[in-house]
Amino acid sequence: MPEYVDMSGRTRRTSDETTRALLRGMGFDAPTGDAARASLDELAREERETILEPVRVVERDSPGATRVRVRLPPRVSAADLELTLTEERGHVWQVRAKDASRASTLLLPTRPPYGYHRLVVRVRSGVREWAAEQSLIVVPASCVGADQILGKGKKAMGMVANLYSVRREHDWGIGDLETLMQLVEWAGKRGAAFVGINPLHATFNRDGHVSPYGPISRLFRNPIYLDVERVPGFDAARRPDVSVLHSAPYIDYDGVIDAKEKALRELHVAFRGHAASDSREYEDFVRRRDPELTWFATWMTIAEYAREPDWRRWPVAMRTPDSEAVVAFQRSHAERIDFHRWLQYEMHRQLGDVAHRARVLGMRIGVYQDLAIGSGGGGSDAWCSPALFVSDVSVGAPPDPYSATGQNWGFPPLNPRALRAQGYRYWIQLLRCAFENAGALRIDHILGLFRLFWIPAGMSGKDGAYVRYPAGDLLGILALESVRHDALVVGEDLGTVPAEVPRALKKWGILSSKVLLFERDARTNGFKQARRYPALALATADTHDMAPLAGFWVERDIELREQAGLVPSPAELRQEKSRRRKDKAALLRLTNLQPPASHEEARFPRKLAGAVHDFLDVTPSYLVGLSFDDLIGEVDPVNVPGVTQDTYPSWRRRTRRTMEEVSWSFEVDDTIRCENRRANG
Repeated sequence: MPEYVDMSGRTRRTSDETTRALLRGMGFDAPTGDAARASLDELAREERETILEPVRVVERDSPGATRVRVRLPPRVSAADLELTLTEERGHVWQVRAKDASRASTLLLPTRPPYGYHRLVVRVRSGVREWAAEQSLIVVPASCVGADQILGKGKKAMGMVANLYSVRREHDWGIGDLETLMQLVEWAGKRGAAFVGINPLHATFNRDGHVSPYGPISRLFRNPIYLDVERVPGFDAARRPDVSVLHSAPYIDYDGVIDAKEKALRELHVAFRGHAASDSREYEDFVRRRDPELTWFATWMTIAEYAREPDWRRWPVAMRTPDSEAVVAFQRSHAERIDFHRWLQYEMHRQLGDVAHRARVLGMRIGVYQDLAIGSGGGGSDAWCSPALFVSDVSVGAPPDPYSATGQNWGFPPLNPRALRAQGYRYWIQLLRCAFENAGALRIDHILGLFRLFWIPAGMSGKDGAYVRYPAGDLLGILALESVRHDALVVGEDLGTVPAEVPRALKKWGILSSKVLLFERDARTNGFKQARRYPALALATADTHDMAPLAGFWVERDIELREQAGLVPSPAELRQEKSRRRKDKAALLRLTNLQPPASHEEARFPRKLAGAVHDFLDVTPSYLVGLSFDDLIGEVDPVNVPGVTQDTYPSWRRRTRRTMEEVSWSFEVDDTIRCENRRANG
């Protein structure tokens, strides 16, 4: 994009240097005006020679669903056309046209159903013949609506937790899928319609590579969340001593994954000797996910042996999945590669058990999963499909009042042209994995489906620019997968977003994200009243990038920011504390609470959380998400944005109370509130 408007209202123009760098990342070398014109000429030539667009996403009820535009090859003025439509389920239709002109529109003999269909056109002129193919993706007009899931005019409450942080008795040092099962049991019995969790995407789990929002793959899940004791064949008598891992205040990812993998390796050996029925189910799982599953398992195995989770630092011969060296490695490490495939199978099986339990409890949504905005450039997704990921460019955010140089998130963007050229296969796979065993899906930074902020290597956020994405196509496919999985979609749309984004989210039936502490009234500089929240939204008090309510009240987040050097001067610290005093006063007014007396200070954060939940309960928003950390009175955040692990242990903090303690706590039950939304109480 040639320019954008930042949060302060200032128009920032894209420099020529940035333009050249971003074009180079997309495969266009345009160091001069002549070179740029030559690239444009080449694109125009490609368009003239394109008989049929390689992919088309169209709403089923639109006129375009039955019309196919065919362009004749250059210098062919008339030709006979034969068009074959093969529907996803195998039904075949044909249509022919004689003496078609240069650009013709053919009418299909049927209106294709929702799904992924294949169009093939044959063009005959004299003795010459050409063929072209199109992936025709027919989509619904919107995602599944809240009324369809909850009932007409109904609203629902649920719990939102950072699964890795939640402690239970006898866990192995991290919140796992047994912890999630207990969360679902506990929440469902208190009227919750859903339990929302952090992304379960695969991470390396070693040497600090632990952020759920910076995975190595978004196509596959992190086996550190497996409950080893629920894997068939586990012998309780052989349970290792994990008491040190369990009792630690912070997660030791290296220790946890080592302990779990040692036990899982033995279980995998036993699985390989299981009955044929188990093998058939596993083989079917692998077949439906290959070749990407085997590539992912291969990447994991190479990374382990190399102790290097970045394929760009591997020997050159190992940097492509189909190289002779990699094929030889696969043959010599077949058992370990199969182990990593089997771990994904077990994750699928255990998540399915949790989803089934949520349905049995009558939870109308069930597990609500999270899709991160990107994955690391050195990870398995980029190794498997390097052409999809733009090298020497990072995704981030432009400068704002909190960061004069913007933010660099450190992972590469998807190339929108390459994504479209492959028929959106990667996006479809992402959604199918994310929706699997989920009743709702949160999409982190949904603005990224419209445009992403790209920063060239070696430059800061001040030098970045926005690049557009085919939002209509991406949202259409999202709607199709939402309908197929009967699941709601929530878009994280915080911050400044262009005007077209809210309109598009509404059109596609995607719930917006409304965070109380961000919802400000411009006139009073306080917080918005409940009636001003939209219906098509998920309303929460805070996010994983913020301190819990108790930490907000005691200003723990300001203290941590000061310790991390993010508040560089005494004057700025005084300003932050002054703003916080005003915010706390505004929050008291919003919730009709009186300032706590000195003897009430210790218990006041819980009282505040209950009052905030009462407030959220009366908003018009379809969904309200209560933070598990707020319910149990946690003070420290799970993440401090903008700092490294040696400054603050982000993604490692564990809850002080176990699920078993929470389950019989009358104080926690009293903090839930939301009496109007308790669906299953």
